[in-house]
Amino acid sequence: MDERERYEKGMAQRRKVLGNAWVDRANAKKTAFSEEFQDFITRAAWGEVWTRPHYDERTRRILVIGTMLAIDKWDEFRMHVRAALTEGGFTPDDIKEIILQQAIYCGVPAANHAFKEAAEIIAEVGKAK
Repeated sequence: MDERERYEKGMAQRRKVLGNAWVDRANAKKTAFSEEFQDFITRAAWGEVWTRPHYDERTRRILVIGTMLAIDKWDEFRMHVRAALTEGGFTPDDIKEIILQQAIYCGVPAANHAFKEAAEIIAEVGKAK
């Protein structure tokens, strides 16, 4: 597969995981400064890693949400929680279970903050119970 094919495969996966609206907004915000980075993550993260056959998409979403919580990357955490709820078929209980699991390994303060961030996203997307 050449780089153009990897980009196209990555863009299709990125759209599947994050949704067309989110990707369209990200693409609209590209600048001459950020364009190469966006191309890189589309090829590498989305076209190379997210499309590997070993783990299914749900498992990858769980791993990413847990990792973003663990390394305090709240913008990415919020983006992936939103995508899991709107595009991935996740429920608020699914998100809660990820956070509870991470509380043991990443610490209660990180989980406490994650509950705050996730609750805001759940309310935004209207999936609150």
